[in-house]
Amino acid sequence: MLEHGGNLGKAAMLHGIPVEQWLDLSTGINPHGYPVPEIPASLWQRLPLENDGLLEAAKDYYQALHLLPTAGSQAAIQCLPRLRPPSRVQILGPTYAEHARAWQQNGHQVQMVTGQDLPAAVLSDAVDVLVVCNPNNPTGRLIDTKTLLFWHQQLAARGGWLIVDEAFMDATPEYSLAQYALLPGLIVLRSLGKFFGLAGTRVGFVLAEDQLLKQLQEQLGPWPINGASRFIATQALLDKAWQACTRDYLNQTSLQLQSLLNQYQLIPNGSTTLFQWVLNEHAQRWQQHLAQNGIWVRYFDAGPGYSSSLRFGSLGFTVPGITTADKDKAINPNWERLEIALSQFSI
Repeated sequence: MLEHGGNLGKAAMLHGIPVEQWLDLSTGINPHGYPVPEIPASLWQRLPLENDGLLEAAKDYYQALHLLPTAGSQAAIQCLPRLRPPSRVQILGPTYAEHARAWQQNGHQVQMVTGQDLPAAVLSDAVDVLVVCNPNNPTGRLIDTKTLLFWHQQLAARGGWLIVDEAFMDATPEYSLAQYALLPGLIVLRSLGKFFGLAGTRVGFVLAEDQLLKQLQEQLGPWPINGASRFIATQALLDKAWQACTRDYLNQTSLQLQSLLNQYQLIPNGSTTLFQWVLNEHAQRWQQHLAQNGIWVRYFDAGPGYSSSLRFGSLGFTVPGITTADKDKAINPNWERLEIALSQFSI
């Protein structure tokens, strides 16, 4: 199971480089996220209002009938296991550890499985709850809608759940199960942390049938999101022009990062628009070399079916073909900084 988070603070202490001097490519968060608007002072002086437009904006953005705002995906990940009796839970790996940890801590039997093992397990009644990150972190694996709906059908027929964590889905909405989340036994998790670059607002959503959302709301309690975060999230979800522009530039920068890594034999084995995943036998040495140059990437130990690997997050704006109101941001010196560091590596 893969730990969540890039540990930049630990890297800064270890290498003696102040945090503000690092190029942090460890998170998979859009480095040029949604521009936070001015926040009305009244939002700090009263409890959050439920009729502030957030639910309507989210339903329109996700094309979902029923959803529940949560304090990021993490709040839902920790609470969902409390809504079932002890169950057999399978998690499609490799992926980060928070899902497995939450189910284990609540007394469920948890097993990490590979894509090869999964279809047989679902069909054989060997699993009650299946957790899938789609697209997956860190491998970038993307499972088509038809396959996921078939797995859901098998699970729901015996009272099981399919949980799909779509934290990295915003750039590829055509693969989302959001519109199907009214089906019993299907739970979709979304958040504003990655694509919108608003991880600090701690805003997420659970998309599911209404009865399950009511049970989850009882677990979460009132006011899970503060008024200022709700205001920012509403603006971001309504801003269709920013969303379209962001999908475009993230696609461009993703292709450029792939090309750059290819030049130095770091050929991506999987990707999303927000990161590139590279299997490499010298992954740990690459991470240490880049860290000595103030560049922090995620390193993953070898696991079942794969060797050690690195994840390179998005560098954001780049020179060719970018449409942005701030033209100065279109020239990002971090590309040159990364290329120089890559060119200096030796075994």
